[in-house]
Amino acid sequence: MHRLCLVLVIALFMSACGKKGPVIYPDLLVPEAPKEVSLWQSGVGMKLSFLLPQKDRAGRPLADLAGVKVFKRETMPGQAQECSSCMDAFRLFKRLYVDIQGDNDRRYGNMMMVLDSDVTVDRTYAYTVVPFTREGVDGQGSAPVMATMVDPPLPPVLKVIPSPTEIRLEFGGRRPARGAFVGYNLYRTIKGEALPFLPLNREPLSGTSYTDSGLDRRLTYSYAIRTVVRMPAGEKVESSLSNLVDGALKDEE
Repeated sequence: MHRLCLVLVIALFMSACGKKGPVIYPDLLVPEAPKEVSLWQSGVGMKLSFLLPQKDRAGRPLADLAGVKVFKRETMPGQAQECSSCMDAFRLFKRLYVDIQGDNDRRYGNMMMVLDSDVTVDRTYAYTVVPFTREGVDGQGSAPVMATMVDPPLPPVLKVIPSPTEIRLEFGGRRPARGAFVGYNLYRTIKGEALPFLPLNREPLSGTSYTDSGLDRRLTYSYAIRTVVRMPAGEKVESSLSNLVDGALKDEE
């Protein structure tokens, strides 16, 4: 009886060992493409943003992402546009690492933003983002995004009005000569530090004032603002920065 049980256990074990899971092809073991890739003009530069991949192409959690390569294509006025998926005309613009931040790139959680200042009015720029692993293996590239550089709208004017509990910002300016006015993007930093690439507001401000609260009484803050315009082709354009203003909470009277 014991011998029969032993034979059955061995048979079951061998059967389990011989059972294989689904085959995962090597090209699925690389990072998936970055998501939510977007591009817009910010002053005299182009601003690119995207979400870093969290999984490989097989849908498994990604643990060895090292960074991304940003590729760029420039099209001159009157030059025929390349097909959107053709990579022959793209060149490597920048290599970014997830744990290193440079002067022209920022990371906000899983989002990365890149500012390209090497651009010229009337030229069209396209970008695609390719992730890579610590072993140097490239993942899936994003679909290209593109925009045409234009003369930016005139910057607005910003005024700060502090109080003991909050800082009120008032702003305004001329309506843009081209495109449809959308609103304003407000940027804030601690005095002495660089302004972020990400505005304080989630959506463009439609009014002409903003109240900033929940601030640290020990700090002085710096603010600047940009006008946001939607061009006829649907592209979003920010003006150059307004004047920079400083503000701190006032002492109680």
